[in-house]
Amino acid sequence: MQDVQTWGETVRLLVELGATAAFALSGVLEAARKRLDAVGVCVVGFLAAFGGGTLRDLLLDQRPFFWVRHVEVLWGVLGLCVLAMVFLRQRHFRLTERAIQWPDALGLGLFAATGVHQALLLQMPAVVAVLMGIITGVFGGVLRDMVCNEIPSAFKDHRPYAVCAFIGGWVYVGLWQLATPGWLALVACVGVTAGLRAIAVWRDLELPAWRV
Repeated sequence: MQDVQTWGETVRLLVELGATAAFALSGVLEAARKRLDAVGVCVVGFLAAFGGGTLRDLLLDQRPFFWVRHVEVLWGVLGLCVLAMVFLRQRHFRLTERAIQWPDALGLGLFAATGVHQALLLQMPAVVAVLMGIITGVFGGVLRDMVCNEIPSAFKDHRPYAVCAFIGGWVYVGLWQLATPGWLALVACVGVTAGLRAIAVWRDLELPAWRV
């Protein structure tokens, strides 16, 4: 039993690290597209990587924050920012808005799963757990876009974003209530959330827009 719990915690930690890296990369790409300097690129990368998880921990009264407990993650994100800048400069990678959507979709799924997981561990109501997943998955991207002087893509591009995290969060809650192993519910939430967002980006699916 303890081996299963240890395996589940390892999966959760790997998911959180993967989400942090994916969102940091999306921040670096957006900052580079806006032609920010090296400091700006790192700041945007850090905000994208840690914004959602920090707000989640604040709302759930979890101290110290994830990136304080695992300070090596800070060094990892800094290294990722530097390596990404060097790679982009050497390869002359074409930075388009669509290129940023793919790591963003992966980060959304990964962070949504960790947000729901953390809330359920604290025995929060199901709807609160789903909202924690949405906040964790969306808020980092919102900060990234605001600092880059953009209306957050979660609000403007009409393609499902928070809706994907909402659906994935309920998948997690449903599997959790069916006593499914935690790691399996975590993976299912990631797959549903990131998969729905990827399909929306690929097929240009849009939610109904406000008509004047």
